[in-house]
Amino acid sequence: MRPPLLEREQIERRLAEHPLWRLEDAPPPPLRIVRDIVAPNFLAAVGLVNAIALAAEKLDHHPDILLYGWNKLRITSTTHDRGGITELDFRLAQEIDALVG
Repeated sequence: MRPPLLEREQIERRLAEHPLWRLEDAPPPPLRIVRDIVAPNFLAAVGLVNAIALAAEKLDHHPDILLYGWNKLRITSTTHDRGGITELDFRLAQEIDALVG
């Protein structure tokens, strides 16, 4: 079973543990957490996309990944089937933080 939605206070507390992530609640819903990453080059950015995909697949929790410019990524995570942020989003954020350093 998927974890329940987190309350805003819980989200803000968890975000304090992940300072490179931010809460985005502008339309369209649902709430989501976002991290921007600058890779050293295009190949590193694509490699990071693949590494994130493997981590997401293990968690069965898949973020939106935008590769733009030649070396920038924007990772957006929300639990689509719950309509907001759950513990899964923070588990994925932790995995991504470990990959990026």
